[in-house]
Amino acid sequence: MKAAYDEDSERALLSILKDNSFLFYDLFSRKYGIQPIFREISFGGVFRCDFAWLNDNSSGPEWVIVEVERPKMPLFKKDKNPTAKFQNAIEQIKSWDRYFYENPGDMRKIFGAVSNFRFILIAGTSEEWQTENGQKWRNYHHNNSNIEIRSMQTFFNSIKVAKNRPEELWSFEERPTSLSSSKLKEYWQNYGYMDTWRKVLG
Repeated sequence: MKAAYDEDSERALLSILKDNSFLFYDLFSRKYGIQPIFREISFGGVFRCDFAWLNDNSSGPEWVIVEVERPKMPLFKKDKNPTAKFQNAIEQIKSWDRYFYENPGDMRKIFGAVSNFRFILIAGTSEEWQTENGQKWRNYHHNNSNIEIRSMQTFFNSIKVAKNRPEELWSFEERPTSLSSSKLKEYWQNYGYMDTWRKVLG
């Protein structure tokens, strides 16, 4: 992980994440009894997200959609406005949200049933986010957007848990790696929870 971070390599980072599901521990709202993580989900002919998993909440299926950017991608310019690459990353996720809103049939074909999405963008270093401008920008963004933005520190937080409290990761040990997106439909078709919500949500 440190090597991918130091090299600022998105490809190397994604390769590590693909084979180590525990690195997402910090992002899971429910840490135990987790559902599988799926990778590289394509839709709409032109879109693809890096990772996704289901939160099988009692209030309905929440699908978590994660996009991971280059570890040290610059976030802000000297004028304190977002860089073009950072803005493009945000717009990309907005386009996914819009696509599923406009194409509910395709959404159901991919995910079975969706009560809501939780979009997460992993971008930037914790150091840049901890600047005054970074804190102000993210505070405003989170109050006015459905896209949650986290720094690369989220993965190092999970590594700390693995070192200091490994017993917390038992559920991730049961699902140690991500699954191919080709197995996503088979997964929700064979999960009783989803049968109920497919009927409820149509």
